[in-house]
Amino acid sequence: MPRHFRMIACEVSQREVCAAVERSRNIINVDFLPKGLHDVGAERMRARIQEAVDACPREAGAHPRGNCEALLFWYGLCNNGLCGVRASIPMVAPRAHDCITLLLGSRTRFARYFEANPGTYFKSPGWIERDTDPNDNPASITARLKLSRDYRELAMRYGEDNAEFLAPVIADWFKHYRKLAFINTGVGDIEAYRTRAGQFAAERKWEYEELQGDSGLLDRMLAGDWNTEDFLVVPPGRTIHPTFKADIIGSA
Repeated sequence: MPRHFRMIACEVSQREVCAAVERSRNIINVDFLPKGLHDVGAERMRARIQEAVDACPREAGAHPRGNCEALLFWYGLCNNGLCGVRASIPMVAPRAHDCITLLLGSRTRFARYFEANPGTYFKSPGWIERDTDPNDNPASITARLKLSRDYRELAMRYGEDNAEFLAPVIADWFKHYRKLAFINTGVGDIEAYRTRAGQFAAERKWEYEELQGDSGLLDRMLAGDWNTEDFLVVPPGRTIHPTFKADIIGSA
């Protein structure tokens, strides 16, 4: 008999999650939260996720096939946004630092690739479709600090001398990248994504590489196949916290 789960996921993975839900034999209700939560800081991100969690059990309990068995998170540790979240039903989260692990299918694969390819910037269908400037989000850290990549705005706000220092510092993170890796997850308009990712790399004179995505981790989560190597199962009333070890997250 199909099991009943609810998933809370970042909209960056919306195409991949929807495709996996269609494949699953289980009953999965999904809430997609905005990509911009990554930019607003851990406290605000946690509050928004907790809001979605609090709404879940009441809706699930009214389902004609019975109560929701577990709440699934399709998030990595992601800026510690999951830390401190609690629910009245079991929670399940993948052992991952961020969504790149989720798209590649395992933290081992991501770690090996990252070790062999430092300075790699990743793109996926969702990151290409929903690519936005954090400064456009009033709640983002950069917007709240009134930081902009525009030199003239910095000069008007902080003066010419400070602008000369701030502008390269704000943009400094890009200079550490040497390669763009497009993760082909097999959903959406792959040719269009491939073209846009290639252009992004060419504009910055980066090397370009395409990686095959892996839905295995997502499929196992939706199937209820939660081995301890890849997933953390959190009992009701307990919370998720970072372990700063190889297992990435634990419960407290």
